[in-house]
Amino acid sequence: MADFLTKRSTDYSQWYTDVVLKAELADYSPVKGCMVIRPYGYAIWENMQAILNKKFKETGHQNAYFPLFIPKSFLEKEAEHVEGFAPETAVVTHGGGKELDEPLIVRPTSETIMYAMYSKWIRSYRDLPVLINQWANIVRWEMRTRLFLRTTEFLWQEGHTVHATYDEAQEETLKILSIYKNFAEQYLAIPVIQGKKSDAERFAGAFYTYAIEAMMGDKKALQAGTSHNLGQKFAKAFDVKFQDQNGQWQFAWQTSWGVSTRLIGALIMVHGDDNGLFFPPLIAPIQIVIVPIWQTDQQKNDTLTLANTLKNEILKEFIVHIDNREQITPGFKFNEWEMKGVPIRLELGPKDLAQNQVTIATRFKDKKSPCPLDNLKTTIETLVVNIQKALFERAKNFMKENTFTVDNYKDFLAANEKHGGFFLVHWCGKTQCEETIKTESKATIRCIPLDTVPEKGKCIVCSEASNERVLVAKAY
Repeated sequence: MADFLTKRSTDYSQWYTDVVLKAELADYSPVKGCMVIRPYGYAIWENMQAILNKKFKETGHQNAYFPLFIPKSFLEKEAEHVEGFAPETAVVTHGGGKELDEPLIVRPTSETIMYAMYSKWIRSYRDLPVLINQWANIVRWEMRTRLFLRTTEFLWQEGHTVHATYDEAQEETLKILSIYKNFAEQYLAIPVIQGKKSDAERFAGAFYTYAIEAMMGDKKALQAGTSHNLGQKFAKAFDVKFQDQNGQWQFAWQTSWGVSTRLIGALIMVHGDDNGLFFPPLIAPIQIVIVPIWQTDQQKNDTLTLANTLKNEILKEFIVHIDNREQITPGFKFNEWEMKGVPIRLELGPKDLAQNQVTIATRFKDKKSPCPLDNLKTTIETLVVNIQKALFERAKNFMKENTFTVDNYKDFLAANEKHGGFFLVHWCGKTQCEETIKTESKATIRCIPLDTVPEKGKCIVCSEASNERVLVAKAY
């Protein structure tokens, strides 16, 4: 099965596409730039939704839904916002066979349409905070697309909250960033760096933008989630204000935040190898695949009966699939499920039945081992924990081994070109130096890490004073 995949060392980009298509996660759509998410891939998104929904609701957020279409005039109310999104927008000019009185923008993000409603709903400090999230699709007209990572239409969640003070909005912004970090590391087994974006990289219209940055298998960065303190810019543009306890009208403070289906791309690139996918158990669309093996009709009946008992009784807490396809060899099945990234495989043949056991194999391709049925549930529970931890530690070590502290600009350019990775460098804070780095290295300032230790130094480009290091890397 792996013979059909391009080697990562040969062409990483083609390997990624091969895996997405052959593992049946997604496919190209007849609509240029769009993708069809197939059931196996969508199951991952459903798992992500379930986990994040729980975390959002535990922190007081509620789900709602707002229109796909946004009046063009709404997008133009916040100048910086419209400037940032204008090149990516899709515009509807006709409907019902007639030209529209006002063109409609197909949702690239929902700040404007949501805040128009917030201005109607909010009147008093008693109405605050407003903590709303929506699961939706959005459209951004991308010139160069890649399945899951960057498509014209994609799925995401976007939270939009309203607060009485700056401090409350800032607390919300960092709270969500922490939720994203916990989700990425605990469930996706992807280590991330939390940081603040530079002014040039912040969200269009935001006061501050924060992000989690992850290292992919080719040592490039992927922005895996963002959380924005919007300040009062949108509140003033959309008249989102409230009467405070003294009866005075005040403009509200707002936040927005989101993650998208590009997280599926992150899973592929962080944990995948030349044999295909490798899903962490806590997010896997299938955690355990059972492969019954038989030669006679009686063996078929016995193994399938036991397989169903395992799935519906002993392992009912897990996502289990029984591969009972006929006229396909067990070896082919083993390779296929390995390529599809299922973390645990149970082989169930006549010898296993005779000894009241199953044979366990993991996606790590370590040695197979027999397991008595009486110990199966406990063994699987331990395996899930151990595999999840091992994947995170492997990714964490990979990121650590490929993160470098550099003080000389020429050394940075040479290392970035030779082997890539994350670079911690001093930066003076000037946009001109940031643009020089981007132009000459094709890398960008990904963030100013929140856990950075104040450190006197000199900007790697202009040698002017710097008080801290920033994270620089090539990125998707």
